[in-house]
Amino acid sequence: MKAWTVASQGEPRDVMAMAAIAEPQALAGQLLVRVRAVALGFPDVLLCRGTYQSLVAAPFTPGVELCGEVVALGPGVLDFAVGDRAIGTSALPRGALAEYALMHSSEAYRAPGSLDDDAAAALHTAYQTAWFGLHRRAGLRAGDSLLVLAAAGGIGSAAVQLGRAAGATVIGVVGGRAKVAVAERLGADVVIDRLTQDFVSAVKEVTQGRGADVVFDPVGGEACLRAMKCVAFEGRIVLAGFASGAAAATALNRVLVRNYSILGLHLGRYREHLPGALREAHAELTALADTGTVAPLVGGRLRLDEAAAGLARLAAGETVGRLVVIP
Repeated sequence: MKAWTVASQGEPRDVMAMAAIAEPQALAGQLLVRVRAVALGFPDVLLCRGTYQSLVAAPFTPGVELCGEVVALGPGVLDFAVGDRAIGTSALPRGALAEYALMHSSEAYRAPGSLDDDAAAALHTAYQTAWFGLHRRAGLRAGDSLLVLAAAGGIGSAAVQLGRAAGATVIGVVGGRAKVAVAERLGADVVIDRLTQDFVSAVKEVTQGRGADVVFDPVGGEACLRAMKCVAFEGRIVLAGFASGAAAATALNRVLVRNYSILGLHLGRYREHLPGALREAHAELTALADTGTVAPLVGGRLRLDEAAAGLARLAAGETVGRLVVIP
């Protein structure tokens, strides 16, 4: 089968190579799926660079998030059948940027029937991350003001839609006029272009000086430090990623003096400790998708041979929503 492989660490365009490799075999507890769509995400970039939280030894096939059709079941799999559409994460090192991939059945979910393959692939990680960040970690309430950084991105766009669904006033921060239009279409009440506006003063103006009750931050770095200047009294900042390439370093006395909370969110830890909570969230997200309350933003569709170029665009911040690869 055709698959992208990574044999050394570096930028995706430099280290990814297309190869013909053997089709994987499903082991105990695994699904073998024909890949129908792969949602590219920043973890794929970090895997190629060798800087992801969970290192994968080379050689490996990248592609973390997918929608696939089950073609074979490993021993002990009882909750899927051949022909089912499954979404979730791949069983690395046999990732999804290939014609066939492996998934652990314990980390796979039935694709919502209301979503096509592209949107279904883009639902799982982004919306699970936003759901856990906003609801389980930050306790978002109707009437709260929610500041979403990178609001036109894959995870940010999910947070905008889920914030609106929860009854929050959503303030989105994006970079560039084209992304302003995207965030507005997603339903953000206020959109701030960080390239032309100071988002700290803009958030304070929108909230009449109070600041944002919840900050959802998949960016990190300088953007997070600036968000700390416009968080409300007893506000909550959810750290959902470091797309900027750096974590924010801050003096904890600021957290103490200003009475706000910093909340970490790594979705993989829930797979380890609370898998049942993930399935509950999937049921909620499926219901929201079925009613059209959330609709994953697919920012482009690529052929398999375009995947490396797509990841380069993602790393450069040139994409909106999820780029989806269709083998």
